[in-house]
Order: sequence, then C-alpha cells, then structure tokens
Amino acid sequence: MFENLAEPPDPYILLLMGLGLLIALVAWLPLALRRLPLSLPIICIALGMGLGVIPGLQFDPSPLEHPEITERFAEFVVIIALMGAGLKIDRVLGLRSWRVTWRLIFLTLPLGIALIALLAGTWLALPWAMALLLGAVLAPTDPVLASDVQVGPPKTGEEDEVRFALTSEAGVNDGAAFPFVHLAIALAAASVKHEPWALEWLTYNVAWEIVVGILGGYLVGRLFGWITFHIPAESRLAKTGDGLIALSATFVSYGLTEVIHAYGFLSVFVTALAFRQSHRDHDFHTSMHDLIEQIERISMMVLLLFFGGALANGLLSPLVPTDIAAAVVILLVIRPISALVGMTGFKASWHERLTIAFFGIRGIGSFYYLAYGLNHIDDLQHAARLWAIVGLVVVLSIIMHGLSVTPIMRTLDRAQGRDPDADDAVPPPGFQGPGRDAR
Repeated sequence: MFENLAEPPDPYILLLMGLGLLIALVAWLPLALRRLPLSLPIICIALGMGLGVIPGLQFDPSPLEHPEITERFAEFVVIIALMGAGLKIDRVLGLRSWRVTWRLIFLTLPLGIALIALLAGTWLALPWAMALLLGAVLAPTDPVLASDVQVGPPKTGEEDEVRFALTSEAGVNDGAAFPFVHLAIALAAASVKHEPWALEWLTYNVAWEIVVGILGGYLVGRLFGWITFHIPAESRLAKTGDGLIALSATFVSYGLTEVIHAYGFLSVFVTALAFRQSHRDHDFHTSMHDLIEQIERISMMVLLLFFGGALANGLLSPLVPTDIAAAVVILLVIRPISALVGMTGFKASWHERLTIAFFGIRGIGSFYYLAYGLNHIDDLQHAARLWAIVGLVVVLSIIMHGLSVTPIMRTLDRAQGRDPDADDAVPPPGFQGPGRDAR
C-alpha cells in the first residue's frame, strides 16, 4: 500500500492545491501589505518569475506563443475591473461633476497617444502604424492595476478628487482608446492594400461603436437595475444579497455590445454607472462590488503570475537601449506632461494635480490592446519588440507606482484631513481584504 507514496502527484491535484494557495494569498496579502511600500501586483510578478525559473517546470506562458489566449484572458480581467470601477463611484454622472474626467479623456488621452506615437515613430524607428498602436496601447490608465489609487467601495466616503479622477479616467479611457487601436489596424492594412480607410474609420470605429456602446451599456444597466431593485418584492434580487447579478450584468453588457460590433469596454463601464444610478444608496451595491472585487483580484493575480513567467523566460530580450529609455520617458515625462496639460485651469491644488499626473498606471489593459492589435495586423515582424516594450513599461509602472502608492496616498489623506491610521479608517482601495467588516 505504501508504495503509492513514491508515485508523482496528480497534476490536477497540484493545480487544486496551487489554486487554494493563490486564493489564500489574494485574501491575506492586501491586508499584510496595507502599511508597506509594496503592492499585490509586485508580489504576483515575483511569484511568477520564481515559477518561471524552476528547472523542469516549463512555466513559459509567452504572449507571443499564445496570442489568442492572452487577448481573451486580459479581456476578461479588464471587463471585470470596469464593472467594479463603475459600481464604486458615488458621484452622479454629469458635465460639471465629471469635468476632471472629460479633461483626462478628451485632452490627456489623445495628447498621450500622439506623443508616444511620435516617440515610437522617430526615436524607436517603428513603422507609423505600429507607432500609433504603441501609443494607443500605452496611453490609457489601467482599470485593473490602478485599483490602489481608486475610490473606495460604494458609500464609504473614500472619493476625494484624486481618487475619483483616476477611477473615472481608467473606466472611460479603455473604451476611448479603442478607436486609435482600430486606426493603427486600418493604417497597417492600407499600407499593404492601398484602400481608402478614413470614412469607414470615422463612421464605424468612431461614431457607431462609441455611440452604440454607450447606449447599449446604459440600456443594459437600467434593465438590470429595474430587475434588481424595482420588480415585485417577492422576487426582488436585492433582497437576496447575491452579488452574482453584477457578474451577469458584466457579461450581458459586454456580449450584447460586441455582438452588434460596438465597444464592449465602454458599455460595461456605462452599465455599471447606470446600474448604480437605479438605486444609489442601496446596500446591495456593496455586495455586488465585493464579489466583483474578489473575482478581479484572483484573475489579476493569475494573469500577473503568467506575466512573471513570461518575463523569466525572455519576454524583454528584444529590448535595445533606446527602448528602455523610451519606456522611462513614457512614464516619467509623457504621462505627467499630458495629464498636467489636460488639467490646465482645473481648480485643484498642485499636490492633487501632480498625484493625478504621476499615477498613470499601465497594466493589463495594455496587454489586451496589444494582443488585439497584433491579432488583427498581418505584419507581425515587430511583435516581439512591441511586447518587450509594453512589458517593460508595465513592469516599471508596477514597481514605481507600487512602491510609491502607499506613502503618497497616505500623505494625500493627511493633507485632506483624514487619518489613514485611525481605527475606523477604510483601508485604501486595492488593499482591502474580504474581512473588511470584521476589523
């Protein structure tokens, strides 16, 4: 009987054990890191790199080898994060109340795309279509990894101007950047086929996909809000406390708008805002947000483990010195300058504006856009270098922003009259564990 002890373990059993350890880390690490200058993404990447160098394990999840899986997995994580971001925003949507968001979307985002594309097309000598793709990939703020600087859960009061700006920007700009990704795809196709592209891009990729994405997201959000809060009491979902309805709304919203060829990212965020608007003060929003946040953290951690494995197996090897310098310029020059230009005239302290400008976190949304773009462009000779550049920017962003987020946001809280060390203080977004109510 004891001879079975010498047999190698079943890979399925090892997978279950690893998944259990992963979930335990997702639940415990945010609380353990609450006052440390570290972030969960840093730990995830380090663990992935550790797995990638274990002899015989062959943990090499390269996005170049698995482009379709990379696109779909990143897509899933982003839409979950967009639902979570929309549900936790307390501020009612409006032209004046969201003016900082509109500045970051209509001024900062296109300026950032243009500057990165100009840098890539000149200094990095990339073809202009690929340069524009790189700009569209690296200009948006990531809704997943930016959770550390976002607003708190619904109705917690953790919504100062900085956190609101970064949350709403990350929610909107992932959809707003999509037309520029399609423009890069159109330019790449036109360079080969020499066919006209401008009219189709403006009418279809810009007008149709944006307008229908917003409208579809609003209708789905209102429908789910009515089903959840306003149908007869005996079957009202809000009475159950089952936050799974938010996951359902995410998939329905994204799937519906993608079926009619509109921007699903934009639709999901609008769905979350419309869902929240149906009954802004109901406690059920907290249940939905908590469930979405836990799914987001688990899926994010898995993806970053894969990213760490890819790093350990040479994802960054195509880099040349100019690529490294460009990555630093994108994070420390282009993002801050474009954000400060976008906020020119905006009434906020310099400390707040500099914090918003600095925390232009790049991450999983960039993975999705790059995978999507490369999967739709026939000329893939630059794919390895683009993945290396984007991978480096994401690594630098995770390290730089992850090490600085705790001291900077704690300083911001103190400057605004909040004590982050108070016994009743809400842990910063992104550091909250599932036992928030059991402090």
